[in-house]
Amino acid sequence: MPPVNQQSSSKPASNLDLFAIPPSFLLQIGTASILLLLITGKTTVKALEAIGEASEELFRGDRLPNLDFPDEHEINQDEKIYTK
Repeated sequence: MPPVNQQSSSKPASNLDLFAIPPSFLLQIGTASILLLLITGKTTVKALEAIGEASEELFRGDRLPNLDFPDEHEINQDEKIYTK
């Protein structure tokens, strides 16, 4: 009796498991990730703007201490003393 050739029942290598996932599910995952990315981007921009405005408030002139500058009259008298 001649030997019987049995064909293997394994799947071919070109059949990927990715194609077993329904396209509608892939579309839902892709849409959710894009929406999450957009929301995160807008939130980041708002946070950076708030940080920028807060740093501007630190350097505004109305919150800095007033410095006592001498008057011109006092400067002129000091110059007269030094020039004698």
